[in-house]
Amino acid sequence: MSRSPCLWIIPAPAAVSEAPQRPQQIHRIDARADIAALGRPLHKQGIDLYWMHIWDKFTPIEETMRALDQLVQAGKIRYIGFSDTPAWKTAQAQTIARFRGWAPLIALQIPYSLLERSVEAELIPMARELGLGVTPWGPLRSGLLSGKYTRANAANPDTGRAALRGVPVGEREYALIDALDEIARTRETSIAAIALAWVQGRAGVTSTIIGARRLDQLDDNLKALDVVLSADDIAKLDARSEPPPTFTTTHEAMGRPIIQNGLTVNGITAGSWPLAPKNDAERH
Repeated sequence: MSRSPCLWIIPAPAAVSEAPQRPQQIHRIDARADIAALGRPLHKQGIDLYWMHIWDKFTPIEETMRALDQLVQAGKIRYIGFSDTPAWKTAQAQTIARFRGWAPLIALQIPYSLLERSVEAELIPMARELGLGVTPWGPLRSGLLSGKYTRANAANPDTGRAALRGVPVGEREYALIDALDEIARTRETSIAAIALAWVQGRAGVTSTIIGARRLDQLDDNLKALDVVLSADDIAKLDARSEPPPTFTTTHEAMGRPIIQNGLTVNGITAGSWPLAPKNDAERH
């Protein structure tokens, strides 16, 4: 999927039922009612991108995908996407849709920022493999990367919002903010613009959701469109925000020498496997 110049979008999420004691399910009845409710205030003949905002594990994914396909075929919606859904379930849904000839998923909405990179282990690679455009939410991590939080005002009670939202603020976070501030000063822009530019430049990201509440915040966020980070900038930010290893990432790195044995494949060079036979005699 080609990169989009758009930095922010207004998605149409799949709403959940407000009926008392009713299961929150994504099926034909709820989806159709949801579309009708959304269509009236939007004054639109169809919705461009419709998100399944919450995955309901009690509703068969076949029923969900069939309901969404019927809405596409009826012209109510044009494209569908999943939000905050596990990689294995998203892959299952996409496989079913392709096998049955239903409308496929085209987008994945997930939290992604310099302080939330756990999605790089499974969700981002899955999205790229299956052709889903990644739409990050929370690119400034509840405002922690907006420039408001610095070492200088660490004791200010007004900066406690991030902590209340469950975002830790410690040495790791301040070290990253220091790096963002250094790059922002060099480029004469804001910390938020640098943080957003990093997200927007990640492989697989096609558009980014921002949460500006005021016009000045919006203007500040839109500065990211004019920022092109250098390789050194990216390397510095990557190093300060490196996520903890997972089984998937460590096992892949461990297995690469076994598979490639010193060769370069698609620009990636791996070391030699110590146990590889060095001659034909060692093969037997």
